[in-house]
Amino acid sequence: MQINGTKALVTGANRGLGKAFAEALLARGATTVYATARRPESIDIPGVVPLRLDVTDQASIDAAAAEVGELDILVNNAGISTDAPLLGASTENIRREFDTNFWGTLNVTRAFAPKLAGGAILNVISALSWYAFAPSSNGYAASKAAEWSLTNGIRLELADQKTQVTALALAIADTDMMAGYDIPKLPPHEVIATALDGLEAGALEVIADRPTANVKASLSGDPALFYADIPAALFG
Repeated sequence: MQINGTKALVTGANRGLGKAFAEALLARGATTVYATARRPESIDIPGVVPLRLDVTDQASIDAAAAEVGELDILVNNAGISTDAPLLGASTENIRREFDTNFWGTLNVTRAFAPKLAGGAILNVISALSWYAFAPSSNGYAASKAAEWSLTNGIRLELADQKTQVTALALAIADTDMMAGYDIPKLPPHEVIATALDGLEAGALEVIADRPTANVKASLSGDPALFYADIPAALFG
């Protein structure tokens, strides 16, 4: 999938990875990049087409799909983390995470899939798709595990129309979501460069950093060993 000359759309493009995706797509020659957000006035990226899109609102999704028309690349980047434990007092924030991370990704994909024959979809998942780290991230991790499975499923369902479906998995990038963690973080532009290199190479899954690679490799081993010392498993 070559980016040069394509028409692309990025969800959650007003900051962080989404903003970096929109900038990088333009730099690689995309002729039109729709940078979407709930508040399009918050988008300040020269050269993009700002577009309102709330991935939790079906009417908003349908309106965006109608306005955009045919599309070559869809980047499902929008996501939230609420620090919700699975067994806390309420499931409200877990539902919010699933509404955005799983249902939002699915519903946007359903709206744009018929327009993406011969094109590509890139879904931003997480290293937490494959492990649980702390109670405060368990709701998010569950939603990202579901998004990973969703990504694999739509890849099969869109194979006949030759739509490439790629997952970007990462652990630690320097975004608002990771602002409270005092650890080394990858700059967003480095993550996105790796992701778009993988997309252009036809990769089904792009692993953006070492901790994510370590988590993925651990899946074939004894989980007791991984969970006995998670920091060592991630960074060792």
